Amino acid sequence: MSKRDYYEVLGVERGADEKEIKKAYRRMAMKYHPDRNPGDAESEAKFKELSEAYEVLSDSQKKAAYDQFGHAGVDGQGGFGGGGAGAGSFSDIFGDVFGDIFGGGGSRRSGVQRGSDLKYNLELTLEEAVRGTEKTLKVPTLVTCDTCGGNGAKKGTQPVTCTTCNGMGQVRMQQGFFAVQQTCPSCSGSGRIIKEPCTSCYGRGVKEETKTLNVKIPAGVDTGDRIRLSGEGEAGRNGGPAGDLYVEAHVKKHEIFDREGTNLLCEVPIGFAEAALGGELEVPTLDGRVKLKIPAETQTGRLFRLRGKGVKSVRGGVTGDLLCRVVIETPVNLTQQQKELLEELNASLNDGKKHSPRTKGWFDGVKKFFEEM
Repeated sequence: MSKRDYYEVLGVERGADEKEIKKAYRRMAMKYHPDRNPGDAESEAKFKELSEAYEVLSDSQKKAAYDQFGHAGVDGQGGFGGGGAGAGSFSDIFGDVFGDIFGGGGSRRSGVQRGSDLKYNLELTLEEAVRGTEKTLKVPTLVTCDTCGGNGAKKGTQPVTCTTCNGMGQVRMQQGFFAVQQTCPSCSGSGRIIKEPCTSCYGRGVKEETKTLNVKIPAGVDTGDRIRLSGEGEAGRNGGPAGDLYVEAHVKKHEIFDREGTNLLCEVPIGFAEAALGGELEVPTLDGRVKLKIPAETQTGRLFRLRGKGVKSVRGGVTGDLLCRVVIETPVNLTQQQKELLEELNASLNDGKKHSPRTKGWFDGVKKFFEEM
């Protein structure tokens, strides 16, 4: 019985590349695999045909010979009909195609693991964040056991190679044509067995400890900025390197100032007499008090900029500004005399609204709105 064209068997065009051939074989092999069709002789025959076609077309030399001479160019050199030295088994071919799914095969695992990174949330006052400071941190972490040196074995003994996986850390499970690699159940993937565990760390190679660290906080940090302390995280396993410690800044809310980037903002309450007549106020900065001149007829919400009184970013650049927002405060707890004086002042101001241009403009707008309704 003559063989079908290998390209036809896989359902690909001549000239198909390796990726297309592999994809076609994977799709059809899953459909006709004997494990999915137990007792079905027709599926088994189709699977053999697929595997034979894939063995030839996935090999660049065999593919070239097949493209030039057809089946005559490869019979006896590879396919399942040949049985020559280059012939492969079902499991060899299937393992090649699906090896990426099950993790490949045969790679030795040393069990060496890098330690975990740690994060420390550090609260700072605004003054500490702006000026910089030095903090002492107490960090609970895992450190290498000093009794066993990190190997987990009792002093005077050493771990031995796992006999289940021969030190590979993985075992290979064969199910029909499938070969699946799994973590070794005896050594949990380390490739070693500890017969006599260390009495200090109980075979883990690490133990809990609180480390005391001094860390310098640079001037200008803000909430969310992180400082990396290399090698100050958890200890590695089986001789692996330690992880890192990330100190993340969290700036506490300030009673007077808010921060926006490199600028500081604050509200400055003033009386309406000062706002109307003008004057001079003392306002706070992080460097001390400064004089702020309030011009006459100042309105609430006006911003005054004090240049260079803000924050210099930890990343460099110019120092920000202090923005003072004036808020006119309405007097409370008035005496009868103060109320009479205010009523007299109010009466003197209501002479054509020339003293309150914003009020006049607002009422004019309201009047126009209702007229146009």
